[in-house]
Amino acid sequence: MNRSYRSTLYSCYLGYVTQAIVNNLAPLLFIIFQTRYAISFEMIGRLVLVNFVTQIVVDFLAVRFVDRLGYRRPMVFAHLCCALGLVLLSVLPMLLPGAPYAGLVMAVIIYAIGGGLLEVMVSPIVDALPSDDKAAAMSLLHSFYCWGQMVVVLLSTLALHFLGQDIWWLLPILWALVPLYNLFRFCRVPLTDTVPEEKRTGLRGLFSSRVFILALIIMTCAGASELTMSQWSSLFAELGLGVPKMWGDLMGPCLFALLMALGRMGYGLWGQRLDVSKALAGCAALCILCYLTTVLSPNPVLSLLGCALCGFSVSLMWPGATSLTAARFPLGGTAMFAMLALFGDLGCSLGPWLTGIISDAISHAPHAAAWAESLGMGLDQLGLKAGLAIGAIFPLVLLLCLVGMRRGKQAAR
Repeated sequence: MNRSYRSTLYSCYLGYVTQAIVNNLAPLLFIIFQTRYAISFEMIGRLVLVNFVTQIVVDFLAVRFVDRLGYRRPMVFAHLCCALGLVLLSVLPMLLPGAPYAGLVMAVIIYAIGGGLLEVMVSPIVDALPSDDKAAAMSLLHSFYCWGQMVVVLLSTLALHFLGQDIWWLLPILWALVPLYNLFRFCRVPLTDTVPEEKRTGLRGLFSSRVFILALIIMTCAGASELTMSQWSSLFAELGLGVPKMWGDLMGPCLFALLMALGRMGYGLWGQRLDVSKALAGCAALCILCYLTTVLSPNPVLSLLGCALCGFSVSLMWPGATSLTAARFPLGGTAMFAMLALFGDLGCSLGPWLTGIISDAISHAPHAAAWAESLGMGLDQLGLKAGLAIGAIFPLVLLLCLVGMRRGKQAAR
């Protein structure tokens, strides 16, 4: 890569670290929010829903204005929203003691605006940089989301364990320094021009393609497969498996992030030897197995290992689907990446939200207590296991879409 663009690439890496912060810090605090503010499972799931619905709206709006504005101004604004939202996550529940949940929702909306813009902008910026292997570069880029997630989980968990949960409000403020620093970097780094309007493949042309429709469904399932496990694994380990919070976080979401990072980095380094479509199919099959192991295993250690290995199984889903689509539609422009991000965020919001709804519904079902007792578990355990089981549906649908895409390709030949 041209040396003048290396600083741009590194800033993009840090942009995905920022997105990992805004998506994964709050779930580590769910148990604190639940106990201190009397928040139900559904309300916790709704926070995840608000986050990603906001990102979906931003993705949709970005289709219209990003290619016209260029990359720099939206990227600077995105980092500003992320920093501000994280600070407000600490401040607003204290400023609104009568409505702390409303404060949490407002903070989530603000940093979700930044997260949505980052998701739309970072991939096309890297895709436009001079590179010999776009798919590998994309996977390596997405690995930094995982490294960011792992560092957030590790440092935040250790801080809460050794310093106490009373300092939780300090964590979002400290993590806000990352997007604040990267904001100033994006004021200076060199950026390429967006694809000219006369050369871009329009949305009408994209949506007329069966391949693109299947790619959007795959993106939805990829987002749901990844976020359902990563957003609920911390709470599931503590309440569903009875594991102490520190060890549950380290063996669950932290190891999940590590294996996801290693999977994406490995593909980024050696992925040119693999068929992306076949690799995605293998990941989907492994993901189904991981969800079922996490939910059905009577052994807490095996359940946590299933949760962690799920990180590896979803590692290629998002960047792999993005690379497949970008290769098929090289002139799709930012609008194409925005639509991919939109449907990915749709999955990111639906998966965790459905888990919360099903968990609450099962926990309050008429015969739930008797059912839980017969299985030797509490109501919370039964509800969380039932809710998390929904995640196995998404990699199954993804696998079916890949089969349909391959058959369509063979028919075209």
